Amino acid sequence: MYGSESNREDSERTAFRRAEKNYKLYYDTNACKNKKKKKPKPVDLTEVLDFRSFLECHDRNGELPPFVNVVHDKFSSPVFSLQNRPGFYFIPGALSIEKQCGLIRESLTDFPQPPNRTNHNAIYGPIHNLFDASKEGKVLVEEYYPVSSPEIGPDCGHQDGKRWKFVTEKEEISRKGKSVSASALLRKLRWSTLGLQFNWSRRNYDVSLQHNKIPEALCDLAKELAKPAMPVGVDFQPEAAIVNYFGLGDTLGGHLDDMEADWSKPIVSLSLGCKGIFLLGGKTREDPPLAMFLRSGDVVLMAGEARECFHGVPRIFTDEENAEIDHLEAQLSHEDDLCFLKYIQTSRININIRQVF
Repeated sequence: MYGSESNREDSERTAFRRAEKNYKLYYDTNACKNKKKKKPKPVDLTEVLDFRSFLECHDRNGELPPFVNVVHDKFSSPVFSLQNRPGFYFIPGALSIEKQCGLIRESLTDFPQPPNRTNHNAIYGPIHNLFDASKEGKVLVEEYYPVSSPEIGPDCGHQDGKRWKFVTEKEEISRKGKSVSASALLRKLRWSTLGLQFNWSRRNYDVSLQHNKIPEALCDLAKELAKPAMPVGVDFQPEAAIVNYFGLGDTLGGHLDDMEADWSKPIVSLSLGCKGIFLLGGKTREDPPLAMFLRSGDVVLMAGEARECFHGVPRIFTDEENAEIDHLEAQLSHEDDLCFLKYIQTSRININIRQVF
């Protein structure tokens, strides 16, 4: 009878949920008495697809697993597809090191800037210059003000008669209101938007909401990368994007990206930073998902039937052995880039670009 409760719980979980649990980060509480040096439990990675390994085999002798196809086109890196997941494409190492580092910088400094929204808006209102404030060791403090006050500056978030303002640690000591460090807010940054804004109350995109257009360079990159998933002669039109930020232990649960009008158009997904595991399921959560590694510079396209597949990220690897970011560490070694390096050494960034209409 021992373990029967655990077995029953596993049987009640969907196949997707069981896979999430299998790869999720858990700690071995018995391995080390020092809680500050928790040891991750080992995880079996033998069934995780490795497209970098597929690429190396393809380049060496043209061989591929029987369920993997290569799409021959003008890309510098071959585009792979899966026989049982039509509309799914994987481009390993599609982004140059220089492009990866540039996007990491933009994702931390430019993309979270208002009027783009982040997960912090609900509590603090729009926050300007979060990354710079974190570098400078500043603190976000709460102040009250009249709703019609002309004193609201560009560095202040404001909401419901309150405003949040960055101050130095020395200034924060003399204040009595609520406060939170900029570094803590940066670590709790989970998403930011680009382009058209999604209205969660209406479950749709709202063109009337103020927004910045997706940067032209990122649009051009997305258009080029989307070509394998687009009909010949038809261009992908980037109109909205969400940037996801992952730290140690963070996950993205199984979900569908189903808010766009035309599912035949791909989602273009760019991976930056620490290596992660991506789960690609089927049209129900009961379909056993495929697990695959996502490394910095990899690109995934999901169009057509693949848009109907549940997918998620149950794990990122931040340890030196498994993160696989040596190339980023070398590229970001200049003094001006050390703040970006410190962040990305324990983080993963994912940029998902969509055509809305």
